[in-house]
Amino acid sequence: MTSQFPTGFSANALQGKHIHFVGIGGCGMSGLARLIDRLGAKVRGTDSTETPVTKTLIADGISVSYTQDGSDLQPGTDLIVHSAAIPADHPEILLGEECAIPIVSYAQMLGLVQSQHTGVCLAGTHGKSTTVSILSFILLQASFDPSFIVGANCKQIGGSSRVGSPIITRGKLEGNLGILVSESCEFNRSFHEHDPTIALINNIEEDHLDYYTSLDDIIEAFKGFALRIPSAQDGGRLLIAHDGAHRNIVTPGLTCKVETFGFHPEADYQVMFDPSVRRVGILRDGMWTIQWTNPMPGSHNALNAAAAAILAANLGVDWEALIEPLEQFEGVDRRLHNLGTFSCQDGGIATVYDDYGHHPTEIEMTLRALRAAELPKRLICIFQPHQHSRTRFLLDQFAQSFASADEIIVPHIYFVRDSIAEQQQVSAQDLVDKLTDQGASAKHINNFSDIVDHVKRTAKDGDLIVVMGAGPVTNIAHELANTEHISS
Repeated sequence: MTSQFPTGFSANALQGKHIHFVGIGGCGMSGLARLIDRLGAKVRGTDSTETPVTKTLIADGISVSYTQDGSDLQPGTDLIVHSAAIPADHPEILLGEECAIPIVSYAQMLGLVQSQHTGVCLAGTHGKSTTVSILSFILLQASFDPSFIVGANCKQIGGSSRVGSPIITRGKLEGNLGILVSESCEFNRSFHEHDPTIALINNIEEDHLDYYTSLDDIIEAFKGFALRIPSAQDGGRLLIAHDGAHRNIVTPGLTCKVETFGFHPEADYQVMFDPSVRRVGILRDGMWTIQWTNPMPGSHNALNAAAAAILAANLGVDWEALIEPLEQFEGVDRRLHNLGTFSCQDGGIATVYDDYGHHPTEIEMTLRALRAAELPKRLICIFQPHQHSRTRFLLDQFAQSFASADEIIVPHIYFVRDSIAEQQQVSAQDLVDKLTDQGASAKHINNFSDIVDHVKRTAKDGDLIVVMGAGPVTNIAHELANTEHISS
């Protein structure tokens, strides 16, 4: 698959260009399509399935087709943009190559658009979508009119994307290029295509080991991302976690302004958190900047909110103006999302949560937060592993991450990129065996419908059922809570 812009192609020369998006229905791709459309390009695209996102694109005047055999690739197309999920042998990609149409990835195109904005890029193994959403909500409430692209749906910010002002109209950066907040994903080193002015590195852990060779390899990739931030003289800033982001390896040699945040007292911004009342505060040079009560449980969400607050202050929002939006932010779909309740056969009520967590650390933090915040009689976790490769490489870590759960139910592994050979190397039963060896109550139930039947039959009053995973396992949560699943 070719992956390069035509000679002389730039973000300020998109006017009138015909841009075709393959996989336009994704959160990132749909948001990017809107931004490209605003910059004057003629945008159209295809996706495999009609969704609320594609319907909204059509309502906004962007043509979307659901046939992906190449018949919708128009003559005169100047550029093809594809999502990370599109394989090299996709019919539209093959036809584009045959017709000598330049083809670029989502990450490359986002980087090009960021070059015409004050790019605020949020990176890290965990917490990107939540932190982008909190920051975007703050900026909206403070009338900073940002553009943003989020990898999840957040009702309070109007969905997963927005086209804002081309110029910052208030605060200390007034007159600079408009703000564009987005996630910077490390998979495939795609964030090396981004063009950040201000960046965050929340945390760095082992993940995507089907691509990276080791944790050291991942850390070096994050260093390469940080090196893309301009110098402090040119407005470049990096906010990096004091602990858990390997800052002593990532930050040496950077010319941007570097600041740290976290619970450690030596962090530039020390975060204080009382989990019993969800009270969060930020100390700067030993002095309080702000304090607020966080709506979302867990220390990880306290750090996500604190990072968003610090970035907003760096963009020019007054500290006092941060408190109200921080206390009003209700969360992101599929991130500790309370879907409701259902009636148990014993006459009681069970509560259903839906969560996107699919990495061992995310699972452990989420289960701890739910246990502390909700005090359930039993905490039942339905976890669908995401990718055979991730499951195999991190199997021991996964087995240790469910300590807060009373029961774990594991359906089949959901895969996107795994080869047939990879799929044969590990199974859901392997994870269940690891869990039971450690004394956990765990079982493998392959089909979603059987899991729903099992939970409805065995749930008791006061149970909390949390459905976790990055794949279609969310359907179980919505069926249990009898709510409609709205795809983002």
